[in-house]
Amino acid sequence: MRMPSAMRCVAGLLTAVLAGPTAIAAQTRLTLTDALARAAGQSEAIEIARAGELRAAADAERATSQKLPQVDFRGSYSRTLASEFSGAFDAAGPPCPPLTVDASQPVDDRVAELERAATCGALGASVDFAELPFGQRNIYNLGLTLSQALYAGGRISGQQRQAEALGRVAALTTSATATQLQLEVAQAFYDAALADRLLVIAQSTSDQASAALEQTRLAYEAGRQPEFELLRAQVSRDNQRPAVIRRRADRDVAYLRLRRLLEMPASEPLVLDADLEDPSLPPPAPFAEALARATEVNEAGRLAIEQSEAIVAARAAGLHVARAARLPSLSLVSSLAGVGYPRDGAFPVASDFRTNWSAGLSMQMPVFNGARLRADERAAQADLAVAEAELQQTRELAVLEYETARQDLASAEAAWEATAGTVQQAERAYQIAELRNREGLSTQLELADSRLSLEIAQANRAQAARDLQVARARVALLPNLPMVTR
Repeated sequence: MRMPSAMRCVAGLLTAVLAGPTAIAAQTRLTLTDALARAAGQSEAIEIARAGELRAAADAERATSQKLPQVDFRGSYSRTLASEFSGAFDAAGPPCPPLTVDASQPVDDRVAELERAATCGALGASVDFAELPFGQRNIYNLGLTLSQALYAGGRISGQQRQAEALGRVAALTTSATATQLQLEVAQAFYDAALADRLLVIAQSTSDQASAALEQTRLAYEAGRQPEFELLRAQVSRDNQRPAVIRRRADRDVAYLRLRRLLEMPASEPLVLDADLEDPSLPPPAPFAEALARATEVNEAGRLAIEQSEAIVAARAAGLHVARAARLPSLSLVSSLAGVGYPRDGAFPVASDFRTNWSAGLSMQMPVFNGARLRADERAAQADLAVAEAELQQTRELAVLEYETARQDLASAEAAWEATAGTVQQAERAYQIAELRNREGLSTQLELADSRLSLEIAQANRAQAARDLQVARARVALLPNLPMVTR
């Protein structure tokens, strides 16, 4: 039987009172749609997944950059402290006058002058060996180097395909994480709503026991009930207090879990907009449309299968990269440098630099590396085999998940329908038992048994409503949920 609107208002006030005096003044009314939106905007798990997307995009850029020219600037300065060329060109012995040839002198005199200059080394006196680069004290080297890959055996293109596939995996991981978060929020939301309802039921049962105790006390004082019945009523009332305490603790824990997912302060009061007593119990609004479409087994685990296929593509590209490492690579290389030798430690100017410019081709091919390339290739083959096996496993799990989710939904619907009339019957039975006890036609044992049956029926109804809503959410989200190995 559905709780009247007045009773629902009283239940809401009771929950607010139990939460504290400040909760009545400033409550946050939360629908499931609001909870999902808040969780998606503040989830650390989604932030981590998005960071994975950024990392994958950076890897793709790194792979593409290898096809473009690589230009580097190099600059160096060196100070020569000691040189093997020091004094190599210094004159030995007494000073030698420089060569002087007078064209007006006879040939014999001119030949004699040449022989003298050659003997003492005056012929090289006109060469300033200080201008040569050998053994200079200060050397500045500034230049640019260029390298352009011409052929790499398919290694670069393989790395590009691998990076693109891993980028796809990262994007799908973000989607799967967001979907998993939606399911967790829905479960936490309805767990908190169920905890609210169970607390109201426990408090209502405690109030009924207190009312029965008061009636029994009046009857005992009037001499219409024995002391034994009074003691039974008191014990029944006292037994309800621990149940209320447990339900309140369960409610607090359920709300803490929900607040953690929503990144809300633990002290912020909440009122959930969830009616678990609605006889029609429509599907949760955020999942109603998706639930209507979730009728084909091919849709189950669709995102997880796409993710596994992208991983297989990345592993296949990795195997191609490992094999390409055996092939030669060819690059165009060029170097443009200016070398300066300033004197006396002065900073060089443009006229002090001499230009070196070279260009050529560079080829590299592995000859022997201790079987490292073979080991890399075998590891890549193993990774590909694992990825292909996991893809097949994911496809099989998708079918299992679909059947399991559909069975859970059917079971939840059956349980919900089975409890439809139970609460109404239990309420009617309790009313009759209460009337019989008030008229002295039954004992406290019969009344307590009817009260317990009513509490169990109400709790089962609330549990069935929670299970049905969660099962609906799971079926609606099934195409984008990650597969969990059972």
